[in-house]
Amino acid sequence: MESNSAAYGASLAGAGFDLIKFIKQPQTIIRFLSWVFAIVVFASITAEGYVNSSTENQVKCVFNRNEGACHYGVGIGVIAFLACIAFLLADAFLPSMSNAQERKYVVMADLGFSGAWTFLWFVCFCLMADQWSKTQDTSGIPTDAVHAAIAFSFFSIGSWGALSYFALVRFRQGDADVSQNYADPPAVPTSLYPTTYTPLTYPSFQNTGPDVYQQPS
Repeated sequence: MESNSAAYGASLAGAGFDLIKFIKQPQTIIRFLSWVFAIVVFASITAEGYVNSSTENQVKCVFNRNEGACHYGVGIGVIAFLACIAFLLADAFLPSMSNAQERKYVVMADLGFSGAWTFLWFVCFCLMADQWSKTQDTSGIPTDAVHAAIAFSFFSIGSWGALSYFALVRFRQGDADVSQNYADPPAVPTSLYPTTYTPLTYPSFQNTGPDVYQQPS
C-alpha cells in the first residue's frame, strides 16, 4: 500500500510544499471561511451576548436569558476555530506524508469532524434562532451582534457541509486508488512437504552368465 502515492489527496506525496497551489484549493478557501465564521459567532456572543437590565446587576444571556444558548454558541465556535487551524496545518503537511495509511487517518478525521460540526452548527442555529424569537424584552440588547451570531452560525452549516463533501470525495478517491494499485502478495505454501509422493525406483540387476555351483569337499 506504500506505493499508492496519489491515495487520499496527496498527488505529490513526498514533494515540497506549494503555498500558492495550497491557497487556491477550494478546500483551503472554505476552511478559512469556516474559521472566520466561527470567530464572528463566538466573538459576538462573548463581547455583546450578555446584558443586564436596569433592575438587575447580574448579566444574562441575550437569547431569552438562556445561559445554555450562549454557552453552546461559544463552545461550538471556539472548538471550530481551533479545528480549522489544526486541519489547515494537516492539509499543508499532507503532501509530505509518504505513508498512505497516515494520510487515510487524516482524511477520516477530517470527514468525521466536519460531518459532526455540520450537525452541531445546525443545532446551534436552531437553538439561538428559537431563543431569540422568544425573547420579549429586547431593550438594551445589541441586536446587530445577535443577528450576526445567528446568521454566521447558519453560514457555518453550509461551509462545514462543503468540507464534509470534499473530505468524502478525497476518502473515496483514496480507496479507489488503493484498490486499483494494490496487488495481492504471493501465496505461501501451507506445507513444507510435497502433496504427492513418488516412490523411488531402483535399477534391477539380472545375472546373464552361467550359474556356478561349487560342490563342498
